[in-house]
Amino acid sequence: MILHPVVDQVAARHPLDAGSAAGFFIGMAAAAALSARRPALGIAALIVAGPFAFYRDLGATTVTLPKVVLIGVALGLMLRRPSLGALAARSVRPLLFGAIAILAATALSVLAPAMYLEPTLRETLKAAEYLVLFAVVVIAWNCDPDENPIRLAFAGVLALVSWLAIAQEALGAPSGIWYHGFAIPRIAGPLEGPNQLSGYVGIALPVVVAFALAREATKFELIAVASGALAIVLTISRAGTFAAIVAFGLVVICSGPRYRRAVLTACAVGAAAGCALLGLWGLLGTHSLGSAEAFFGRFWNFSEVEDPGAVGKRSQLWRAAVDLWKAHPVLGIGAGNFEFEIGEAGFYGIRTHANSLFLQALVEGGLPLFAATLYTTIASILTFDRRAAREPLALGALGASAGFALHQVVDLLVFFPKVGGLWWIVLGLGAASLATAPLAARRRL
Repeated sequence: MILHPVVDQVAARHPLDAGSAAGFFIGMAAAAALSARRPALGIAALIVAGPFAFYRDLGATTVTLPKVVLIGVALGLMLRRPSLGALAARSVRPLLFGAIAILAATALSVLAPAMYLEPTLRETLKAAEYLVLFAVVVIAWNCDPDENPIRLAFAGVLALVSWLAIAQEALGAPSGIWYHGFAIPRIAGPLEGPNQLSGYVGIALPVVVAFALAREATKFELIAVASGALAIVLTISRAGTFAAIVAFGLVVICSGPRYRRAVLTACAVGAAAGCALLGLWGLLGTHSLGSAEAFFGRFWNFSEVEDPGAVGKRSQLWRAAVDLWKAHPVLGIGAGNFEFEIGEAGFYGIRTHANSLFLQALVEGGLPLFAATLYTTIASILTFDRRAAREPLALGALGASAGFALHQVVDLLVFFPKVGGLWWIVLGLGAASLATAPLAARRRL
């Protein structure tokens, strides 16, 4: 048995070669064919491809599977010549404006005294990708408002990502926590780290739960819910766990009681299994039941890690962000520049983001990006009114956005396309489902 399943991750760059280019082309062509025939299948392809990037370098940027699938879905929709009127729907407009505002504010930060222009361009392109992703999902849903492939895709990808992450308990996790000199693993699966995994699951889980509560819960959905709960606990992410509880609780409260017992049972079983496994790791490391039990205090203890290495402490990152913003309060220091300029605030040997969406927006994009980010965060919750309780995609978006907003107070997750992309997909589906709710209800009848 492996007693220290924490392995060092070595970043390796892979150039785009003929083989990977051919694979990406096949993926794009398949996505185009699916969305041209059934746009709902194209949305499902976007959901499934999201966490599996297969990064390949092309100049200063990367080619990934989610990007080429997005291009393929967009091309497939163009073949259908769809109406763009769906983007003018009342439930869509606030979020579309938010995506445009974030893109404009991010691009505007190029006028800031940025020392590095390449990261600013990267963040601008990322904001553009999120905007296109949101618009494509809205248009595709308007063309084919069929929730069945979407429902299956969310449950399938939640289960698969969770299982891949849980397997790292034995195969080796990318990071861990030293407790009494013993490394307790923090799983990440195909995501970049445990906090990113907790953010990803915290978005997908409310959608699956909303479907399970609004429609008859399937056994596979209950397995996915239990797996997601287990995975979140094993990330040992305090903010991610709290945000997931808020998102899950909001969806359960707003839903009917018909299938509530089965869903609550599945979630409780998964969470209990995760706690039992963490307790086992604590026991193996300390050989004491008392010390193992004390490990769970991390979930309600807000003390910082003594030696966080190159990622720094949140207190350091937040102080650096405020100090750098004070020096450039209007346009900030330029999108993507914080990790390179943190040394200017007196913190050397640290290279990471600000560990807060709102501080990151403030320091890098100044007042315009902060305002756009705050507006979009609020709109992502308030857009889904009382009608959301009757539409599982809208209810899932409400729960996911509420939890995501809380989580990003102390973490920056939209920086990672695997997480940010899923959030914009959920927002697009939630807003579009409200716009087409009467038609969808008649079809179900």
